Amino acid sequence: MANLKYETRSNDARDASVARVDMKLEVVVIPVSDVDRAKEFYGGKLGWRLDADYDNGKDFRVIQFTPPGSGCSIIFGKNITAAAPGSAQGLYLIVSDIEGARNELLGRGIQISQVFHDAGGVYAGTDEPYLFGRLRVSGPDPEHRSYRSFASFHDPDGNSWLFQELTTRQPGRIDSTTTTFASTNDLASAFRRAEAAHGQHEKRTGQRDENWPDWYAAYMVAEQAGTELPT
Repeated sequence: MANLKYETRSNDARDASVARVDMKLEVVVIPVSDVDRAKEFYGGKLGWRLDADYDNGKDFRVIQFTPPGSGCSIIFGKNITAAAPGSAQGLYLIVSDIEGARNELLGRGIQISQVFHDAGGVYAGTDEPYLFGRLRVSGPDPEHRSYRSFASFHDPDGNSWLFQELTTRQPGRIDSTTTTFASTNDLASAFRRAEAAHGQHEKRTGQRDENWPDWYAAYMVAEQAGTELPT
């Protein structure tokens, strides 16, 4: 590090002709005290995919896991970080069905909070902090809005994770011309929501919609892109 130099430039010196480079979050470092215990938790209990376990047999070990459907992985090990074990707080896992995700963890023997939502503009309180402050209200968001329902759990060192239910992203958050689903579960959940909405559509029109596949497709694309939903 003694010979490593950092460089900075003023904004005025920035070349506007230089193409913008994609910067994709790839890895989050999790500080743990017992590497094997953490490996058992993330792999054996949570069931996340083990990507790597490298040990030089002396003073270095790195383990990488990836949550299902995630483009970002976690790593932990020996001489990976100087952060205190358990100091990683507020790590968010996006799910399309928060009750289903919570029930899966319960079935795996993992302690997890009840589903909760925010207090509607009240942010101060005594609860463990999360995206909307320090006041947690029991139960899912009454209107089942995206971004508003949560459940939390911890690994053996106390690193904290939160499920956040998301079915419709805010406008501009994704490319509206591209629709992708991270897993078969996410796709199936999208189909179910489209089916329910289409049932209401047919009630309003009073007739069976022969072009239901087109309606489903339009609904699923609009829902994910955060644009106006078909009615």
